[in-house]
Amino acid sequence: MILKYSSLSTDAQLVRRVQKGDKGAFDLLVLKYQYKITKLITRYIRDPDQALDITQETFLKAYRAQPRFRGYSSFYTWLYRIAVNTAKNYLTATKRRPLDLELNLQEPEQYDLHAKLKETDTPEGLTLSKELHATLKEAIEALPEALRKALLLRELDGMSYEEIMQTMNCPAGTVRSRIYRARNAIDKKIGSYYEW
Repeated sequence: MILKYSSLSTDAQLVRRVQKGDKGAFDLLVLKYQYKITKLITRYIRDPDQALDITQETFLKAYRAQPRFRGYSSFYTWLYRIAVNTAKNYLTATKRRPLDLELNLQEPEQYDLHAKLKETDTPEGLTLSKELHATLKEAIEALPEALRKALLLRELDGMSYEEIMQTMNCPAGTVRSRIYRARNAIDKKIGSYYEW
């Protein structure tokens, strides 16, 4: 059976169909979000095979919990929470910590920085790249939890401010302020790498 995702079928419509027993509608939601959820989970779990297992577990939990989904947030926001909790539970169970983040080459500022760091043929280039990566990771980890979460939701997950408001349960002004403060804190830590 070939499933097609119709642009007319919104997530809410698909969830209603799932709640009425249409398993194919859930397959469409999996197809739509599996890449984003896997990408999210690999921020926490580096092992690709384990990340795929946690992704599958996330969708299984979502399927089992879907009768309780009331639509107070978007389906993706709800699924996001399940994915993060599942990954964190895995890490707690295995006593591992979330791993580092990669540069986002879609961002113009980071693309310029990446071009400079790409010159790793020299020992200096390799050292500089490792130093920046470590500094960036430290800067993100040093952020207060609320600032770090808002920044990661926006920059890595590409959530809109509305989705972040729902996920973090706070007003738009607070979300914008947290993201702004997080970016400034990181800029202060890694600013010296831009001054070449």
